[in-house]
Amino acid sequence: MIKDDDEPEATRRDAGGPESSRANRAWWDRNADDYQQEHGAFLGDSRFVWGPEGLDEAEAGLLGPASALRGSAVLEIGAGAAQCSRWLAAQGAHPVALDLSHRQLQHARRIGTSPGETAVPLVEADAAALPFADASFDLACSAFGALPFVAEPVRVLREAHRVLRPGGRLVFSVTHPIRWAFPDEPGPEGLTVSGSYFDRTPYVEQDASGRAVYVEHHRTMGDRVRDVVSAGLRLTDLVEPEWPAWNRQEWGSWSPLRGHLVPGTAIFVCARD
Repeated sequence: MIKDDDEPEATRRDAGGPESSRANRAWWDRNADDYQQEHGAFLGDSRFVWGPEGLDEAEAGLLGPASALRGSAVLEIGAGAAQCSRWLAAQGAHPVALDLSHRQLQHARRIGTSPGETAVPLVEADAAALPFADASFDLACSAFGALPFVAEPVRVLREAHRVLRPGGRLVFSVTHPIRWAFPDEPGPEGLTVSGSYFDRTPYVEQDASGRAVYVEHHRTMGDRVRDVVSAGLRLTDLVEPEWPAWNRQEWGSWSPLRGHLVPGTAIFVCARD
């Protein structure tokens, strides 16, 4: 972990693909323990949650009806501790959980499976270079995995297109693009626009030598739609979950206060024709 006297500097500057990948792999390896400790109860061991609002795939059905999941080969991109993949396996699907972070996948192995359940295969790899043959999967999904952190999201989407079978579906969630214009604060101070929605300069945390230790990339809503189309996919739905009354927790800049006023998550439902 970075010590208090070595806190990274937050800035806005260009950050390419290799720098973003290296920085975010190291960041998730360093912070996976804290992340799972803080959010593990909300995520569950075997639950598919699309974002901090708590929209559950069991209710949303964005991947298709339960009957379509049974027997389907599913790739989870940016799986973290594979909570979503574990839920998919319980529905009768055959998921593979892929993540860039070795430590996150160690947490997936730690959680393991219940007696009688089949273990989910875990793969450590970059989402922009999926180590699978063409047309290997019926479905692909990503709940806040990979896409907010990559410099070239079209590469990831094209890789998803490549490994999907014709008629397959990709569903992914990301931070809602409008959030880029607001401060990263869950309270009232986070309700006033502080930057341009159209400023696509990456958010970078860097050490004293200027080396990036965390990178997040912004795409406008229009950019996201064009990325989907450029990858050869067809956008069939765009879901902006509303904040439910039961959810009283804060998660970073997400909170009930902000969630009732400003969307926090965007979910893109795409088809490979």
